[in-house]
Amino acid sequence: MTKKQTDCVAHNLELVEKMKGTMPDENLLASVAGFYKIMGDYTRIRLLCALEGAEMCLCDLSVLLDMTKSALSHQLKALKEARLVKSRKSGKHVFYSLDDNHIKLILDMAISHLQEKV
Repeated sequence: MTKKQTDCVAHNLELVEKMKGTMPDENLLASVAGFYKIMGDYTRIRLLCALEGAEMCLCDLSVLLDMTKSALSHQLKALKEARLVKSRKSGKHVFYSLDDNHIKLILDMAISHLQEKV
């Protein structure tokens, strides 16, 4: 039996019980938190926005974002491990793109939300 952390009594126990059944699995919630931790970095957001419009090689990304190839490689590795970015090798060049359309949708929704006028 786990120790309760709350010091409150539910005012609407029926609602609380109903909501317990709709809460995602704890492992999934931990994965979502990890996803947002990766997305919560300014440099990584810039990289994702750059890749939103087109597949790009490391040198093009370096010039566009005014970053060293080493710094970019470090960030791209983290994004690849989180399945936000994928790569494709062509000859001596490696091209990067968003892993799937979900990443674009998430970025677009966040930008749209923040641009809303109150």
